[in-house]
Amino acid sequence: MKKTQDKDLIKGFMAGHEQCFEELLRRYKAKIFTTIYLIVKDRDLTEDLFQDVMMKVVRMIRGGSYNEEGKFLPWVIRIARNLAIDHFRKAQRNPVQRETEDYDVFHSLGRAENSSEDNVIMDENTRYIKRLIQLLPEKQREVLVMRSYADLSFKEIAAITNVSINTALGRMRYALLNLKKLAQDHAIPQDDEEKVFG
Repeated sequence: MKKTQDKDLIKGFMAGHEQCFEELLRRYKAKIFTTIYLIVKDRDLTEDLFQDVMMKVVRMIRGGSYNEEGKFLPWVIRIARNLAIDHFRKAQRNPVQRETEDYDVFHSLGRAENSSEDNVIMDENTRYIKRLIQLLPEKQREVLVMRSYADLSFKEIAAITNVSINTALGRMRYALLNLKKLAQDHAIPQDDEEKVFG
């Protein structure tokens, strides 16, 4: 089974041979898992999202939605990336403080030391910027979110989005230019604009 092509394994799985899917999983689990982890940077969350990806993949194959002959891995990576980014975007809209080894208690302490007026202004600015980000073209928004919020390198972003590093850099550059223009068009106060765009 190790020498069987992906497309034949998928046909076998569709015919009811579970071991065919197990072989696909053995081949690609590490790459799929890493793709998710690079976006969410949380091992427990990656495990949960990996299970969601696998359930979606199984449903789509069994439902006859798979038509990427010979391109199984890129297809699954696309699903994994989209689910992870969707989760990340939802988390940014509704942040939940999770106590993990990645959690920085000093961030919360620093926030608590600000006056309530400062916190309100910071929250308003954050919501405002997030609304502006949603107005960017999808590919620019995706790179900006992965770079600024997920803290991924351009090399990682290029690998995840399947483009060259130069393309990823270009999308980020245009995202920042467009974001600055959107801020000017939507009358963001000048001092706040300096804080955001430097």
